[in-house]
Amino acid sequence: MSAAATTSGPLRPVELATAAVMGGVTVVLAVLGVVVPVAGILQVLAVVPLGVVAQRHRPRALVAATVAAGVVGFLVAGTAPLTVIGLAALIGGIVGEVKRRGRGAGTAALAFTVAAPAVALLVVGLLLVFSSLRDLTLQTIRNSVRGVTGIIGNIPGTSGATSRVDAVTDTLVENWWWTVGGAVVLSVVLTGVIAWGALGAVLERLDRLPVTDRLDGADGDDRTPAPVPVALVDAGFRYPGARRDALTGVDLVLDRPQMVAVLGDNGSGKSTLVRLLAGRAPTSGTVHRGGPAGLGRLGGTALIAQRPESQVLGARVRDDVVWGLPTSATVDVEGLLATVGLAGTGDRATTGLSGGQLQRLAIAAALARSPRLLLSDESTAMVDPAGRAEMVALLASLPRRTGTTVVHVSHRPADAVAADRVVAVRDGRVHELGGAPAAPALPSPRRTGRHPGPALLVLRGVGHVYDARTPWAHRALTGVDLEVARGEAVVLVGGNGSGKSTLAWVLGGLLRPTEGTATLDGRSITSQVGSVAVAFQHARLQVQRPTVGEDVAAAAGHGSAAHPSVARALATVGLDPAVAARGTDTLSGGQLRRAALAGLLVTNPRVLVLDEPLAGLDAPSRAGLVDVLARLREEQGLTLVVVSHDVAEIAAICDRTVLVEHGRTHAEPTGVPR
Repeated sequence: MSAAATTSGPLRPVELATAAVMGGVTVVLAVLGVVVPVAGILQVLAVVPLGVVAQRHRPRALVAATVAAGVVGFLVAGTAPLTVIGLAALIGGIVGEVKRRGRGAGTAALAFTVAAPAVALLVVGLLLVFSSLRDLTLQTIRNSVRGVTGIIGNIPGTSGATSRVDAVTDTLVENWWWTVGGAVVLSVVLTGVIAWGALGAVLERLDRLPVTDRLDGADGDDRTPAPVPVALVDAGFRYPGARRDALTGVDLVLDRPQMVAVLGDNGSGKSTLVRLLAGRAPTSGTVHRGGPAGLGRLGGTALIAQRPESQVLGARVRDDVVWGLPTSATVDVEGLLATVGLAGTGDRATTGLSGGQLQRLAIAAALARSPRLLLSDESTAMVDPAGRAEMVALLASLPRRTGTTVVHVSHRPADAVAADRVVAVRDGRVHELGGAPAAPALPSPRRTGRHPGPALLVLRGVGHVYDARTPWAHRALTGVDLEVARGEAVVLVGGNGSGKSTLAWVLGGLLRPTEGTATLDGRSITSQVGSVAVAFQHARLQVQRPTVGEDVAAAAGHGSAAHPSVARALATVGLDPAVAARGTDTLSGGQLRRAALAGLLVTNPRVLVLDEPLAGLDAPSRAGLVDVLARLREEQGLTLVVVSHDVAEIAAICDRTVLVEHGRTHAEPTGVPR
C-alpha cells in the first residue's frame, strides 16, 4: 500500500518527508523571486515542488507543505511570498492531482475554469474587507503607471498617448473589482497552461522513478506498542513490480529477550525480514504479535538502518538523540552518547560527523526510545574494527540489561559470535543455525608487478576546519604532509572521526583545505576536475540514472547506453555488459559498487580515491571488488587511495599503509595485515 493510496489517518513518514523537502524548495524559490528583482521567474518554478507533492501523495500532504512553506516564507520575507506560495499550491495541486488520477488536459482545463473565478472572488473579497490594504494597492498601481508615463511624456509627440494611458488607468482603478478579478483570472489561467505543459512533463518523467515506502504499514496504530513476542508464519513478501518474492515461507518466532544474529549475502532478503519485524504487513502468510510494532515510539520498535545519514535529523548531536520523542520523556543523553563512544560530542553539529560517528549516533537515538525490540540492519558496517566489537558487545548485553530483544543483521560471521541465536537468510528463506558459521576464506588477490613512479599527489601542511569562524567550528585535519606516487596504491586506516574521509575528499579535489596546499602534478587538485575520481561510501548516491547503462553513459558524456565505452567500462569492473539494461535499484550491493566504479573509470581518471569500498558487502562481493582493484593496478597502472576499515583485505593489494589519527598522518603502523 503506497502513501498515495492511503485515504485516512495521519501523515505517514514518507508524506512528511516529501512535504518538508518540497515545502523548503518552494520557500527558497518564492523568497528569491521576491527579494531578487531579476529572479522573478523563480516564482513560476515554485509550482513544481508542490505539484510533485500533489502528484505523489494525498491532498493533506500538499496542505502540510503549503502551510509550512507559508509560515517559513512569512518569517523570512513577510507577506510578499504568501501570494506566490498560495498560487503555487493551487496550480501545482490541480496539475499534480489530475496527473495522479491519470486524467488529461480536459480535466485540468475544467479545474482551472472553476478555480480561476473562485480565486478572483476571494481576492476581491479580501480587498473589500481590508480597505486600507486596497487603497494602498490601488494607489501604488496608479503611481507606478503615472511614473512611467511621466518619463515617456518627455518624448516629443507622446503627450497625447500618455494622457490616454493615465485616463484608462484611472478608469480601471475606479472599477478595481473588475480589474483585479480579471487580472487574477487571467493569471491563474495562463500560469495553469504553462504549468500543465512544463510541470506535467516533469511529473511524467518522475513516473519512471516510483516511490516505495519500504516501511509502509509499520506505524499508524495508536495502541500501546507490543512488538514482542512476534511470530512469522509462512510469511512472504514481494515488492511492487517485482517478478519474485524477496522472502518466502518464513517461519520465525521471537518470544523472549535475546540477541538474534541474522546472516546472509547481499540480496538474500535480510533487510526485508527486518521490515516485516518492524511492522510492515507481509504479502503472504501472517505475522502475529500482541499489539502494534510501535516503530520509533517509546517501548516499541527501534530500527537502526544501513545508512545512518538517512536517520539523522537534528542539527546538533544531542538534539538528534531525542528527535521525535515526547517532551515528557526522560533521556540521559550524555550517558547514551558515552555508551556508544560519542562522549563529549553533544554540542557538535551532526554535519561534521564521520560515517562511523553517524552510525553510533543512530544507535544512541534508538536506545533513547527504550525499545522492547531493537532491529539493527548492518549498524556496524561503517564502524572501525575496535568500535565494531564494542557495538556488538553492547547489542549482546541489552537482552540481559534491559530486557530488549535484539535482531542484528550482518554480513560478518564474527558479529554472530556473541548472539544467543543465529539464523541465515538464503534466497529469501530463513534457516536456523546451530552457531555462527566460520568466515569463508577469501581468495588472495593478485599483486601487481608495477613499480610506483614519481610523486603525483602532494599535500603540504594541509589542515581543514569545518564550519570555520562559527560557534560550530570543528577541526578535522592538522598539518598533513603526504605524497602519493604515480601508480602507487595507498590505504588510509584509522578510527571513526580520525579524519580519513576528509583527507580522501581533499585528495579527490572535492574539498579545498582551509590550510596548506594539495596538488596534482604541481597544480591545485580542485582546479583539475575529473582527474581524480572519488567513490563515496554509499554507492547508491553516485548511481543516479534509472538504468546502469544510462548512468555510465551520462558519466562518459555521450548519453548513449549502447556506446561501446559503456560495455567496456562494465567489463572492466567484472560486470556482464547485459547489466546495462538493468534498473539501478535491482542491483545487489556488490553490483552497485561495481556500477559506480564503472561510471568513474569511463572518464579515464588519473587517480581513483575510494572511501570505504567494502562496507556493507558480503564476503564474495568484497573478494570480487578487491580483485577488480588489483586488476586495475596490474593492467592500467591506476593510482589508488583507499580508505578502509577492512585492512586485511585491502592492504594485500596496496604498497603502503598510512595511519590517520586525530587529524594527523603517521608512518605505516606495525602489525597491520598485509
